[in-house]
Amino acid sequence: MPRACGLKGGSLTGPSPVDRGKPGSKIHALSDRNGLPLAVAVSAANTNDNQALKPLVRAVPAIRSRRGPRRRKPTKLHADKAYDSAETRSWLRQRGIVPRIARKGIESKERLGRVRWVIERTMAWFTDYRRLTIRYERKSSHFAAFLTLAAAITCFKKISK
Repeated sequence: MPRACGLKGGSLTGPSPVDRGKPGSKIHALSDRNGLPLAVAVSAANTNDNQALKPLVRAVPAIRSRRGPRRRKPTKLHADKAYDSAETRSWLRQRGIVPRIARKGIESKERLGRVRWVIERTMAWFTDYRRLTIRYERKSSHFAAFLTLAAAITCFKKISK
């Protein structure tokens, strides 16, 4: 789910573990089965991905349905190994969400590719916007606003087809 991006500086940045301590940010996205982004967030590159999952799940809006009450949560959540922890799994189960998270050291990454391509495509749609490939904004709120705008435009483009 996360994607590291280049950076000029600002808040919500930290040393990137893959770029030898250079500052960077991660984009986190939660999408539906078709790849439409439901919730997006930005964090420092050196923060644990588990910390970003809970706010993303809480930010999912109510799902509109034709009959009955609106659903407030997804039924299943697919995530990669970076989000694997016992606390995250129990937190999701308490909310009635079935966690489909690859377990570290147990499951191979080949099986994850069956559903991983959906979020990878969503991240590729975000790279169509020049402001998101390299972070030029010093304020994290500005970068998060551009990310939210990109998610809204992406949803509009895909739904209007």
